[in-house]
Amino acid sequence: MRFNLAKEKSESLKEYFLQLVKGKLRFDEFFALKDVSLQVQPGDFYGLIGLNGSGKSTLLKVISGVYKPSSGTCKVRGTVAPLIELGAGFDMDLTARENIYLNGTVLGFSPKYIDAHFEEIVEFSELRDFLDVPLKNYSSGMVARLAFAVATITKPDVLIADEILAVGDFLFQEKCEQRMQKLMSGGTTVILVSHSIEQIERMCNKVAWLEHGRIKMNGPTQEVCEAYKQTTREDGSH
Repeated sequence: MRFNLAKEKSESLKEYFLQLVKGKLRFDEFFALKDVSLQVQPGDFYGLIGLNGSGKSTLLKVISGVYKPSSGTCKVRGTVAPLIELGAGFDMDLTARENIYLNGTVLGFSPKYIDAHFEEIVEFSELRDFLDVPLKNYSSGMVARLAFAVATITKPDVLIADEILAVGDFLFQEKCEQRMQKLMSGGTTVILVSHSIEQIERMCNKVAWLEHGRIKMNGPTQEVCEAYKQTTREDGSH
């Protein structure tokens, strides 16, 4: 996945476009992912680990179809429920009740389907007392609860989760983990990015370790996590 980064800093959007039209903009090529190749099998709970900027989120966006790879192909068989930017399909001026329908529609659910699962969403999110409050008054943890509750009411073939359990309290994280395990037992494949190695070790059966956009190691969880922890200990970084 290649991105073109402008070399010169433009003071405004107008200046940027003027430079672009005049052909004066020069770009640096930046590879967020390079020669990444992996296969995720149905029913896998796949973890992606690596330091910030290693390409984890970019890889998730390619798998979700947000980015089209600059070269190579990405094949996904089945429906994908991406929990990448929680609340991306929300309108912060609308209430939680309205956003359940809005976000549900963005994810491809019919109003009738949302009607049938409305109680389940409210129950899981534990936000019944705040249903008619605009989302702009919610904390990030509350928004995450709502997004997770809406996105997981269906059983997707592939669930993609990026740091979703980093927000919210411990009990809610446990609840999310249980729901993901339940989805998996029903055949859903889960791809998870998490900064918590303990969580990856606890939940995943396979792990890919990304470094500077390349796969450094890929295989059984224990093996990959041990090597990763060893390196971070030696580097003195976490």
